[in-house]
Amino acid sequence: MTRLNELRDNPGANKVRVRIGRGIGSGKGKTGGRGGKGQTARSGVAINGFEGGQMPLHMRMPKRGFNALNPGNWNEVRIDRIQAYIDSGKLDAKGVIDAQALIAARVIRRAKDGVRLIGSTGFTAKKVTFNVNYATAGATAAIESAGGKIDIIPAKAPWKKTPYAG
Repeated sequence: MTRLNELRDNPGANKVRVRIGRGIGSGKGKTGGRGGKGQTARSGVAINGFEGGQMPLHMRMPKRGFNALNPGNWNEVRIDRIQAYIDSGKLDAKGVIDAQALIAARVIRRAKDGVRLIGSTGFTAKKVTFNVNYATAGATAAIESAGGKIDIIPAKAPWKKTPYAG
């Protein structure tokens, strides 16, 4: 049985930190482990990819993949969410459901570059007509199996600006 005055930490539990810059006898004096002079001896240096003015390797390597220059900014709406708005009476299933109807029902806030229907389950409304810019295969199958119809309208091209008339 150990006594209170015999309690000790495990060996190596408390590591004594090295005191930098406390004379040459400490082994970490003078430059404090930073080497000689120059940029890396200063504080606030972050030169992870820097190669002394030479073009860094990550910039010399060829780039992969594709990034669209002007990607569309779509309103993506799930069909089960539209079904919930139809059930609550905020959307009229007898009329045509398009961006303006979705804005009026507050399903979306504003018409961006177009409306995309996504999802594959949760739609049971009968004979609903949609005028949207895009619909996934699952959303199209779910709406058409319920007796509805999707009219795909071409989206406005975000990269085509209207000509200046002035």
